[in-house]
Amino acid sequence: MRPYVCGALGRIDTALLGKLTAAGPRVRPALQTDEAALFSSTPLPPYHRDGASYAFAWGERRPKAADDWISVAETYETPGLIGDGDRVTLHTGGLGLVDVYYVRQGDAVYFSSLIQPLLSLVPIGIDWSAWASILQVTFPLAEATPYTEVKRLPGSSALAFRHGVLTTERRLPRWLRTEPYEAWISPHEIVQLLHDVYAEYDGRKLLVPVSGGYDSRLLASVAKARGADVESWTTSPDDGTDTDIAFARAITRELGIPHRVITQDAADYPADAAEVARRLEYLTPHHAWYAPFAKEVHGAGRVLVDGLAGGPLLKNFMVSGAALEARTQAERSKAVLDSLSLGQPSQPFLSKAAAQWMDETVREQFAAATSMLHGHRAELPLSVLHTRTVRGIARSAVNLVGPEASFAAPFIHPAFFDAALSVGVARKDRGRFYREVLYAADPRVAALPSTNVVKQPLQRVPLRSTAAPARNYAHRMLETVVRRVPGLLSDEMHEVVAAGPDALTRFNGWNDRFWVRGLVLFGLWLSDVENDLSDLTPPF
Repeated sequence: MRPYVCGALGRIDTALLGKLTAAGPRVRPALQTDEAALFSSTPLPPYHRDGASYAFAWGERRPKAADDWISVAETYETPGLIGDGDRVTLHTGGLGLVDVYYVRQGDAVYFSSLIQPLLSLVPIGIDWSAWASILQVTFPLAEATPYTEVKRLPGSSALAFRHGVLTTERRLPRWLRTEPYEAWISPHEIVQLLHDVYAEYDGRKLLVPVSGGYDSRLLASVAKARGADVESWTTSPDDGTDTDIAFARAITRELGIPHRVITQDAADYPADAAEVARRLEYLTPHHAWYAPFAKEVHGAGRVLVDGLAGGPLLKNFMVSGAALEARTQAERSKAVLDSLSLGQPSQPFLSKAAAQWMDETVREQFAAATSMLHGHRAELPLSVLHTRTVRGIARSAVNLVGPEASFAAPFIHPAFFDAALSVGVARKDRGRFYREVLYAADPRVAALPSTNVVKQPLQRVPLRSTAAPARNYAHRMLETVVRRVPGLLSDEMHEVVAAGPDALTRFNGWNDRFWVRGLVLFGLWLSDVENDLSDLTPPF
């Protein structure tokens, strides 16, 4: 179980630290010095201690020995706190999967793995730029959170206190310091690297969720080949087809893995959506469908093996033809952002002023968040990985499965990550290289149908997210948006909201549904902070 942590570094105000420790889950001290404090919800022994020096980490993988903070971050993908008697350093993981949030007060930084406890230290103000990206690309960018005073420490970053001075450090992670030039690694070598990663989990019970796609069948195939104690579960992604369930049954039957389908109830969708939104601290409209599944995982007694980052690393996921063919940096960045952004809805959702401001704001934020990738050989997959994967998609494993249950992400293990990244985007085009990898892992499973290539669904099933209970919930949240920020929505959307819940039935397309979900998320946030938020004046 990954602990909740909080603490401070610098010239610490003990009264503020007391407020922070009292505002979140119950914690106990792991470290208390004049310049650093660390509290944890479970016992957190240091992985290194020698006199005045110490090193703590609270990610899924525990470092084996003391090292430079960036080496620990990029090798183990863990945040941590390191002191050497001269300087104290709070760092994130290389990608920043496990969040570190912070506020600065005077000459001290107060940090937490959750946003909510930090709000006890600062006034609550809306960060409109964060909400622009949450609505347009479904996740915030760079340091942004929904709150102006609370920031997120990005991956490969650190806050340090030395000789009475607080500083911020940004380092290039391993995969940016050294470009992974094409080594012509073979599909069989990729599979062997996965075997090597799984060796860390030998003897542990595994749960590999299998969908109809490539990532999960590859992970399940290798786990089975290693003779692991493995089960597989599947749930509906609420995409209107449930093709994943049918394909997962075929995959697990072929592998001989016990398989279970976690069912969902449309009547529970409003509660699931609100619970997920609050648990993810309003950072993304994704993952409401995952709530029943995650709750079952908490009691499974198994390590969940997640296919995080498989798409960007192995099959150019969300890398468009326009991005591959771009001739200038501006064209390339625009193409990647276009792929990550929601498409045009069937009717205008935002007012012209709001839409224009958000488009400009998100473009500027995305350029800043990905500037260190410009010109890199693997710029395209890394742009997806450093933004959408880390800030949006990873939340299901990190914050819904975890912290109650442990998860493994084999694709971001250093050896596998570097090898997969070295494969050129041309070899990965249209999933060609990935299919060769699947064949190397298990040709019988590779031959089974996949949602990555099947265009027509086997059947149509009702969507939970557009059923009557969901429409009623969405309408209440949209009414809140209309009441609190009327200038955000278009005239057409004002008419839809005025017409009642059933008017939302017109929004059946993928883009429409996600625009609705983003605005519903915003409405829930407005409702939840209504008594604490005074100024909602928009910048448009």
